[in-house]
Amino acid sequence: MLKAILYDLDGTLANTDPLHYQIWYDLLKEFGLEIDETFYKNRLSGRLNPAIIEDLLPQLSPQEAEEFAEHKEALFRQRVTTLPATPGLHLLMAWAVEQGLKQAVVTNAPSQNAWFMLDALHLRDCFDRVIIAQDIGIGKPDPAPYQWALKDFGITATEAIAFEDSPSGMRSAVAAGIATVGITTTQEPSLLHNLGAMLTIEDFTQSALWTWLEERVR
Repeated sequence: MLKAILYDLDGTLANTDPLHYQIWYDLLKEFGLEIDETFYKNRLSGRLNPAIIEDLLPQLSPQEAEEFAEHKEALFRQRVTTLPATPGLHLLMAWAVEQGLKQAVVTNAPSQNAWFMLDALHLRDCFDRVIIAQDIGIGKPDPAPYQWALKDFGITATEAIAFEDSPSGMRSAVAAGIATVGITTTQEPSLLHNLGAMLTIEDFTQSALWTWLEERVR
């Protein structure tokens, strides 16, 4: 029986990837690296900043890497003007409350960014838990963030569903044994299916999603 819904943040609750892509493009160009959207989707989307920087800018010292990451995320917060929620999100969250389901955010976003985005979406107080990889010391694609959420709620993987948009997030949720829906804001449906998505949707208004959800609560 379904007891909880677990949501990724970036690309799932709101489509922030176009802005993240532009900032990464601008900053990496200063180091002579010119990326395109395909490169961003394959190498950056959904990953933790330390892993990205170690991969792409190995010449930076640990202190320089930390300063680079902080600068990148400060730029993100500065450039956000509006942050519209993914269509249908509020409807889904209200439905979950009606069904008596727990709800949590499970994100690789840095702590300051995560709370900034939840404030911008007016959702800070709407979740029972907010699991931030930075706070627990391990991030997606490791299943640990989702396993942490399950443990917090005292439920098994079969009693939850997850929504994810990135390859790293999909791998994390699927490895935790959770039935996962892919949001196609950043990736092709075929890729998300290949990574284990049980269903792919453009947003939370899709009729196929609601049919699937009703089957889960029967």
